[in-house]
This record gives sequence, structure tokens and C-alpha cells, in this order.
Amino acid sequence: MDEGMSLLLVIVGAGGILAPISFILFHILRQFFFIPVTLVCVTGGILFGSLLGTIYSLIGLMLSSLCFYLLIGKMPKTHEKLSKLKNKWFGEYRNVTVAQSAILRLIPLIHFHLLNFCLIEKNREFRPYLKNSLLSNFPLAFVYSVFGEFISRFTPIFMIFILLLLMMLAYFFREKAATIKWREFFKAGQA
Repeated sequence: MDEGMSLLLVIVGAGGILAPISFILFHILRQFFFIPVTLVCVTGGILFGSLLGTIYSLIGLMLSSLCFYLLIGKMPKTHEKLSKLKNKWFGEYRNVTVAQSAILRLIPLIHFHLLNFCLIEKNREFRPYLKNSLLSNFPLAFVYSVFGEFISRFTPIFMIFILLLLMMLAYFFREKAATIKWREFFKAGQA
């Protein structure tokens, strides 16, 4: 993880037009270095400032979400793993709303592509997915770019308070109805 961040800092330090392009590409490649999304967004805010850091992070997050949408259909094992993880965390018959996804993205420990998977499960068409992805990625890019410097100064108690508040908001914005297909309902009753 340190090598990836060091590489990013060297590239951005070189400056020029390559710095924003490298940063955006780093958003796409960051999952292969196992670097959390929040850390990259905070770095963008520190390196480019609040406005440009948010814009570059949002572009990188949208490209990452787009790549996920295009590739998840070609990776059945990954699709199956994410489906099991979604069922385990959120329930088999529950959908994650866009607002809930936006709030959950602010929690650093939540899997970024699991939430992308939940958005695909909610609506499999491309345009609604892209719109929902934009709506759920914007708060992540904005909050961690703008407040990147201040988050590092928070006390552990304040961080726990923020995480608890985000989890309560995610629970509040959950989908309040479950849809169970007729066959699945009676199949579960026969078992």
C-alpha cells in the first residue's frame, strides 16, 4: 500500500497535465494495490485542493464504477461472491437504496464494489446505474476531498461518533419493504 501511495505522490509532484490524469487512473488501479477509496480521495483533496480534488476523485470513481459495470457480467465467480456477501450483510430480499449507498460509501470499511453491485441489483440498466452511481459517489468524493485535512485531526471518540451516526443514517434510509417472489416464498416454506 505504501508503494502505491508513494508512486502517486511522485507522479503528482512531477506536476503538469499528467498529474490529474495519473490521479484519475490511480483511482481505477487502486483496487489492485488494495488501497481504500477514502485514502485516495483524501490524498486528492490534499494534493489538488477541495474543488479539483473532488472533481478528479469523482471522475476516477465514476470510471471505476463504469469498469465494474462492464466487467462484472464477465466474472461469474466474483458475481457469486458479491451476491453472497450482499445477502449476508443486507438480506436476500432487501435492496440497498441510492441514499443508503451514498451514506455507506462514507464508512471506510464498507466494500466499494459491493455497493456498486447493490446498485446494479437495484436496476440492471446502464443509464439508471450510471445516474445512481454518480449520486452515491459524489458525497464520498466531496466529503473526503474537502475535509481530508480535518479528518486526520479528529479524536478517536469523535471518529467513533461519526461512524455510529453514519450507520444510523444508513439504517434510516434503508428500503423498508422486501419483495419475495411467489415461488421462492413457497419453496422456503416447504424446506
